[in-house]
Amino acid sequence: MQSPNASQNLLTTLKTAVGLLDLEPNSPLKQDVIAVCDRLTSSDFRIAVFGPFNYGKSTLLNALLGEKALPIDLIPTTGAAIRVKYGSDLSTRILLRSGAEICEMGTDVLKRFAILDDQRRMREDVAAVEVYCPHPFLQTGVELLDLPGTNDREAQDALVKDQLLTADLVVQVLDGRKLMTLGERENLRDWLLDRGITTVVFVVNFLNLLETDDQKEVYRRMRFVAESFRSQLPPGVSNLYRVDALPALRSRLKGDMAAAQTAGLPMFESALQSIVQAQRGQSEPRLPRVVVLANQVQQALQVKREAIAHEIATAEQTRNKKVEIRQKVQKLIKDGFLASATQCRDWLSLPNLLDRYQADAADALQRFDFATWETNTLKPGWNEQKRSLAEWVYKACDFLNCPRPTDPWFAFPDAPQVLLPQDPPTTKNFNSSSDSTPVAIATGLGWVLGGPLGAAVLGGASYLLNQTTDTPASAPPTSAAAYTAQTQQACSEAAKDYLIRFSTLALAALRDYELTAEQIFNFSVPAEPLELSHQRHQLRLLEATLENLTQALTSVPH
Repeated sequence: MQSPNASQNLLTTLKTAVGLLDLEPNSPLKQDVIAVCDRLTSSDFRIAVFGPFNYGKSTLLNALLGEKALPIDLIPTTGAAIRVKYGSDLSTRILLRSGAEICEMGTDVLKRFAILDDQRRMREDVAAVEVYCPHPFLQTGVELLDLPGTNDREAQDALVKDQLLTADLVVQVLDGRKLMTLGERENLRDWLLDRGITTVVFVVNFLNLLETDDQKEVYRRMRFVAESFRSQLPPGVSNLYRVDALPALRSRLKGDMAAAQTAGLPMFESALQSIVQAQRGQSEPRLPRVVVLANQVQQALQVKREAIAHEIATAEQTRNKKVEIRQKVQKLIKDGFLASATQCRDWLSLPNLLDRYQADAADALQRFDFATWETNTLKPGWNEQKRSLAEWVYKACDFLNCPRPTDPWFAFPDAPQVLLPQDPPTTKNFNSSSDSTPVAIATGLGWVLGGPLGAAVLGGASYLLNQTTDTPASAPPTSAAAYTAQTQQACSEAAKDYLIRFSTLALAALRDYELTAEQIFNFSVPAEPLELSHQRHQLRLLEATLENLTQALTSVPH
């Protein structure tokens, strides 16, 4: 005998597992689990009688009860599951889906609520039908269940099968005039055994309507049908009985015990009492149905787990491919940027700037045209370097869908200052005044008159003319050629000083831009999508529930 805790643990785990399957409310599996779990701990003993329409199910139950409690001889026939329980008086209780109740003495109300309509359909407004009867067998805690006939409508068959799962004993009524085909027998056996229903008793009705020889042949064949089910019943209890239902009812109503014996009723009643006594209060007969359903739920969980795992793997593969592509593109862009940055830094290196631009800048200074040179020569070169850098950053921003940063920028240095040499001795001034000395700025380019200190701002360049300092920067030129050479030297030094300042500022701007670009190029893997995270959580929950269900199944007998 298994531990009650083991059974309860299986029920709890099974209900949790069914909830994880997200089944529809009318899902057969979900309804089966709910029905079986609710019955496992019930104290009453439920006997369900079922079979095709007009096989005498209600007549058989009336014979057991000793009165016409259930409707018979009605066309159409029973259209609802009727529960027969113990009560001090014969009465009926109808529960409607609206919540209303109809309670009446006797069972005449069944003719209005518990039979099929003209289209042989069950009433949709009826939720439950209960009949209370003062019979000693019912007083022991037995409940009889009169089920609608099968093989008529799908909805009725579904109702019958749902109710069978809740029965402790199933009584299958057979018509001796209509032998079951091999297919019918196997379908019934498979359906019952697949749901763990192994406590089955067969009752053959209408044998009294056959010839004696035919009765023996039919009973022999019915014995083969019954034996194929391997019913789990108490020792000495057969799973096949002959009961002529209508003669049995008549004999019971008349109190004719001999006739009842001939109809086979007492032997069947004795078998029912033995089964009830042997199985009362035990959950073992019900447990196989729970185990069967638990195995089905386990398989469904495994299928769902595999499906979710496949979805996660597919999503991860897709995501990883995107990340891989993104990283490859990022690397290409970053490598391109680094190459452009190296090229730019090389272009901004002072030796290269001096080699490329010093002579032209000095010449522009001598021609008072430095601003034009700066605009037409230096700035386009710098802009080309900026464009090459920014293009890679633009590509990265467009690919990563992020805003573009500001292009590298800095304020160009002020125009260079040129210190000109003193005039050569041969230079003459149109003015003979000793206070004014003629000054040649870049021989042949112009004259500027001034006192001891003169200044001229021409073409964007500032020239400081120091004529009278006691300590000149260099010895006065001795000829016009020397003066020109010294002037060219001064312009060259001024151009160099300008390019030094330009290089310093531009390299600083480049470093700042590299830092900005580095933040863009440092691609971080995007956060996992919320849906994927939810699937991972669901998968973990499924795996944990599967493990719990497996452990619960191993703790109960199979």
